Amino acid sequence: MNTTWDTKGESTGSEKPSPDFPSLDSLANDPRPRYGSAVLAPTELEANSESTKRGLKSRHAQMIALGGTIGTGLFVGSGATLARGGPAFILVCYMIMTALVYFVVTAITEVAAHLPMTGGTMSYYGFRYVSSSLGFAMGWLYWYSLGILIPYEITAAGLVIDYWDSPVNIAVWITILMVVIIGLNCFPVSVYGETEFWFASVKVLMMIGLLMLSFILFWGGGPKHNRLGFHYWKDPGAVNTYLKDGDAGRTVAFFSCLVLSAFPFTFAPELLVVTGGEMQSPRRNLPIAAKRYFYRLIIFYLGCVFSIGIICNSRDTRLTDGGAGAKSSAFVVGIKTAGIGGGLDSVINAVIILSAWSSGNSFLYISSRSMYSLAVAGNAPSIFKRCTKRGVPYMAVMSSALFMPLAYLNVGSSGSTVFTWFVSLTNTSGFISWICCCIVYLRFRKACRAQGISTHQLPYHHPVQPYGAWISLVGFVILTLINGFDVFFPGRFNASSFLTAYIGIPIFLAIYFGHRFWHWKDTWARRSEDVDLATGLQEILAGETPKKRIRKHWWDSGRLLWE
Repeated sequence: MNTTWDTKGESTGSEKPSPDFPSLDSLANDPRPRYGSAVLAPTELEANSESTKRGLKSRHAQMIALGGTIGTGLFVGSGATLARGGPAFILVCYMIMTALVYFVVTAITEVAAHLPMTGGTMSYYGFRYVSSSLGFAMGWLYWYSLGILIPYEITAAGLVIDYWDSPVNIAVWITILMVVIIGLNCFPVSVYGETEFWFASVKVLMMIGLLMLSFILFWGGGPKHNRLGFHYWKDPGAVNTYLKDGDAGRTVAFFSCLVLSAFPFTFAPELLVVTGGEMQSPRRNLPIAAKRYFYRLIIFYLGCVFSIGIICNSRDTRLTDGGAGAKSSAFVVGIKTAGIGGGLDSVINAVIILSAWSSGNSFLYISSRSMYSLAVAGNAPSIFKRCTKRGVPYMAVMSSALFMPLAYLNVGSSGSTVFTWFVSLTNTSGFISWICCCIVYLRFRKACRAQGISTHQLPYHHPVQPYGAWISLVGFVILTLINGFDVFFPGRFNASSFLTAYIGIPIFLAIYFGHRFWHWKDTWARRSEDVDLATGLQEILAGETPKKRIRKHWWDSGRLLWE
């Protein structure tokens, strides 16, 4: 007997279609015109499935969701953010960013879990559900922004290596990191998943250890036996001022801290969507990964900034003096202040280097898949569709790797300066991406309503939607506009700071409206009734496998988790 599947990817155990799957055949056989390269024909879907492979296991997806893109933005950048706003402001700002980002995560998971296409990215769903111009602009935004983040992570790793006063020139370390990252992305996606599983595991274990250490120091368990408590919240204070004195300075510090707080989250939600395209049983595993993401945000992001606010003085000059080792992590500054030796600071910096390595690996993976998705949709040269027999889009990987030599800027310029340039430039791109993700989700939901598909028929839906998407849309528009607001203060304006803070906006608009001008006959937004919600869905459902539930012994739970 042939097993069929319902809309959530679960086995129905019968040959009859699920009653929760109405009008699929009618949608799939709908004679209405499609949108060229924006929606793949069945034959193209089959060819596409022979390119990239679904080699990511459930455990890969879950661990990548927990720690995949946790890197120097959190471990290194949080020190400068703490110095800017103080322990109270950094905690509040991270709470705001956590809420906004989680709204985006729930929105894009709902979109991607319905139709987790092979090689699919949010730009693909922009094509399919909104317009060809939005998908085109999003695709190129992902490619160049994520490409820039790769040398950023390598540069940050170089800063941390200098903590040990290495006699080896920084260019040597940069080259080693580049070669390893490119090499890992040239292996099948199962190898990427396995390496990220272990990288993320190390990061998660270190974060848990640092949270436990902070708890011990809070109660006076350090070598000096001084009970920290909320000492640094009282002296020098819970909040700092910036550019101005008094309430005005605290207000400026809050908004500046809010902008800086966004960087550790940048493009992390999009990784879920990209891995969904190469994940086994994505309609079942992708929602699970999204649910795990909530714990990542609460425990690791909020726990991290709360901890450094406990153990580290926000006005410690080592956070901002530009020294590579001192600025490498607020945790390092905190444990050295507490008198903890034994090489723990070196262990932390070593894991930070591993985190930068892992994040650079993930960013090259997402950037290359963005280029591959563009090529599949016909918006990049077809050469970037080429894949090895094991499903590696090697030409797309090479195109994204072209950004990596930017890391050599660290050799001839101040590493801290390059660090700041990358933070400012990619912040705007992250905001724009999340704005577009909210638009894609809202159009997807409107299409579902117009075509009679309710939320309970989808593999994943969060009750906060669609209100969360609207809140994030407004929030990220505001953050985009104030990204570089401090350059407008008297005596602080310079062309370099202004361009790095806002150049992402005209670049994205130029790509979008350039495509609109070239394809002026295309619609601004597809009619909800005409959006294709079915093509390719049967093939995806056919590839789903039922969840393993056989547990004869207590150790079977661990075996199933590993598999």
